[in-house]
Amino acid sequence: MNLDEQPLFRSLASLDLPADDFIIAGSGPMLAHGIRSTLGDLDVVARGAAWDKALTLGTPSPAPLGYVDHIVLHSGEIEILDGWFDYDADKVIDEFEIFCGIRFAPLGKVLEWKKRLDREKDREDIEAINRYMNDGN
Repeated sequence: MNLDEQPLFRSLASLDLPADDFIIAGSGPMLAHGIRSTLGDLDVVARGAAWDKALTLGTPSPAPLGYVDHIVLHSGEIEILDGWFDYDADKVIDEFEIFCGIRFAPLGKVLEWKKRLDREKDREDIEAINRYMNDGN
């Protein structure tokens, strides 16, 4: 998949975040793997220089699911978070897969997080990820 064609990834690129200090979490990795064809928004977990850059772009506030702060940009299309639930941000960011030069959370981690949340939309994603992984991907 060519992520440059995706409007959300063009918006992300315009932020010029340091590549080693952020990762795409949430459902973004599903798009990178071709499990989804669209996304409503991008969840970006940032640390260090990437979080510092985000602070120049917006004002942090508590994230809806708790645990961390977030900065919402581009009319809600991009959410930059200074952590991911109660996981260590560095560990989340340092475990990654690369697609088109961008770090993404591994599907196994996405599956773990979605099982933990257990929302209706997460259940659909869990089924889709399991099908994808069971097909040998």
